[in-house]
Amino acid sequence: MNKLTKIGVTALCGSLAAVASANAGAMTVKGGATATWSSNEQDVTGNPIGINSGMTFTGSGELDNGTTFTLTLTNADQAAYSAGQIALTTPTLGTITIDQSGGGLDRIDDMMPTAWEETTGTSLGTGIVNVVGVSGSASIDWGVSSDMLPEGLSLNLAWSPRAAASGNKNDKAVGGAGNSVSGSGYDVVLQYSGLMDGLNVFGGFSEVEQAADFASDDKNEKTLGATYATGGFTLGYQYSMSNTHQKLSTATDEYENTLYGVSFAVNDDLSISYGRQTSDRKKVNGTNVEAEVDSIQLAYSMGGASIKIAETDADNINYGTADKGATTLALTLAF
Repeated sequence: MNKLTKIGVTALCGSLAAVASANAGAMTVKGGATATWSSNEQDVTGNPIGINSGMTFTGSGELDNGTTFTLTLTNADQAAYSAGQIALTTPTLGTITIDQSGGGLDRIDDMMPTAWEETTGTSLGTGIVNVVGVSGSASIDWGVSSDMLPEGLSLNLAWSPRAAASGNKNDKAVGGAGNSVSGSGYDVVLQYSGLMDGLNVFGGFSEVEQAADFASDDKNEKTLGATYATGGFTLGYQYSMSNTHQKLSTATDEYENTLYGVSFAVNDDLSISYGRQTSDRKKVNGTNVEAEVDSIQLAYSMGGASIKIAETDADNINYGTADKGATTLALTLAF
């Protein structure tokens, strides 16, 4: 991985005047490229070759009181700009992040161990809905300092003034009307690793305001799970639920998800995994459909390159009646 480090700031307000070294920051650049081959059953996929190329720019600096700041910008999937965040880490309070790239409950939407991707993240579009919280809209996230918490416990609090508005906006821009039925929202995420070696317990909750003429109550989501690592094995279980409380009889009232996963590191270079997720969609009128997806994955690394393959099967795609399978092969290069 090549890095550009210790790039001093040499221009302020359009001038080329040099600034004192105390004000200099640092910037790193890292990235990668992935080429994939996707074969999906019963789909006209056309050309199955795809390429993902992305770079992440990270700039950092420090204030006089010891507070550090970090700007992260990501360019991925042929996007000119896909995500960004500004994080301020204080000596006592923790990290405050202005986030356009997720955060909140989205950070634990699927915590199952895998060799490569989430069970729903291969080339087979399953349509399964996981908890999202306020992610997808710009939010403010507080990662509480570990000095304020018991050992092994982490706490993140996220808030968005308009949880349904588009997240990636320029400065002085506004999100527009967006989804007019949603208002502000907040997420709470806890993770605890202090019970025993190898065990991580996690959970979270989210609530988003909704217009009274659209829903009978605010949208709320919750998730709870655990992973346990021993030797080369990692096991995981997770449960999540999303309640929309909509009034329209044909609308979805609830998504209920159960996730399982197991991975095994054969050695430092080779790992395999198996994951399953079931998702029950319940409508206001009482009808429901259960979608299910299974994925077996393998990943092998060779220095800066890795080869990954996933064999995925899904029932009731998009909560319908179709059953499909897919094979996804990827070559990833990191630099």
